[in-house]
This record gives sequence, structure tokens and C-alpha cells, in this order.
Amino acid sequence: MLEVRDVSVSFRAVSGDALPVLDGVSLDVADGEIVGLLGPSGSGKSTLLRVIAGLVRPDTGRIVIDGDDVTDRPTHRRSVGMVFQDEQLFPHLDVGRNVEFGLRMSGAHAAARRQRADELLGLVGLDGFARRSVGRLSGGEAKRVALVRSLAPEPKVLLLDEPLSGLDRDLHALIGGEIAAALRSTHTTAVWVTHDITEADAIADRVLLLGDL
Repeated sequence: MLEVRDVSVSFRAVSGDALPVLDGVSLDVADGEIVGLLGPSGSGKSTLLRVIAGLVRPDTGRIVIDGDDVTDRPTHRRSVGMVFQDEQLFPHLDVGRNVEFGLRMSGAHAAARRQRADELLGLVGLDGFARRSVGRLSGGEAKRVALVRSLAPEPKVLLLDEPLSGLDRDLHALIGGEIAAALRSTHTTAVWVTHDITEADAIADRVLLLGDL
């Protein structure tokens, strides 16, 4: 479902020198597979996700999704979802309208949007939360809402950038298991970035070290 081929990225330092972040990275992810991507801080994990999403253009290489080369396509035409560390929920929208956001942007009818949002909220144990303010959510609830908002448009690939950061250890394990179960029940192809090998082993079908790619 996802092919990353020989991707290299460098950023310019203040001095003007090119600082390599990714050097010839290649990666394959099968349809419905959850791949855990490990690496220390500064290894380029988040940069790789942003290249796949179309937020960063690679210096070299290409991105193929479901057999289609999307390297030159903008983010909104890649069928890629992304879950960030800090959730990035819209504070002026309630939970339901947050989940519906991507569907509304794609032109889905209101009734279909509400039905999809209610189904996904139920999937992660948030039945009845649609009209709740996001400001009243706990940390674990906000993580769940961020996940289902990204799942709502049925992306071909979902990218998760340390989605459990900020949770205490007990909640970390609980929410991690719930998110992994939601990904599998929706047969979602996913790349899960983390620096925690225990987390990766518990959630992913396969764990890769960025330095080996």
C-alpha cells in the first residue's frame, strides 16, 4: 500500500550548509499493516512522515501509495491521514464536528458525516461525546478523538507521530491498545513513529529502525 523509495532530505543551516536528515531511505508497508518506526530524537522520523504526507518535499526519491506515484501531489490529494503528538483538535468545534471535518471538506452530506462520526466515536468508547466541547476532554479522550478524526475520511495510509506522548504509563498502555484495535478493525495501513521499543512491540505488526532503512 505504501512504498518509500530512496528518499533523501537535507535542510539548510544558518551557515548555509546542507544538513542531511534522511539519506536514501526506503520502506514498504503492506495493505492493512501497522509498522512501528523507531529511532532516537533527531533521526528524521517525523521528517519521513511529513515527506509521505506531502508536507516536506524530498530532495531525491519518490512516494507511491496504492501503486500511484504521489511524489508531486499536494497533501490533500494523497489520501493520507496524520495524527500529531499534540492532537491539534479545533478548539472552536465540538467533538463531532472535529471528527466530521475531513468529510465536510470532501463534500459528504451532513447525515452521512454524523453517522460516520458516531460510528467511529463508538469504536473508541466515546459514545455520546459528539456534542461535547474539546476543552472538556481528558488527555486520553483527546487522543481518541484525534485518531478517529483522521480515520473518518478513510485514508489509504495513516501516519501517527508519537500519538501517545504526554500520557502516564497506565493510560499509555490502555490508549495504545485501543488505538491499535481501532486501526485493525478498520483495516488501516499505518506507520506509527515512536522512540519506545515496548510501545512499538505491543502495537505494531512489524518494527523497523530508521537507521537501517
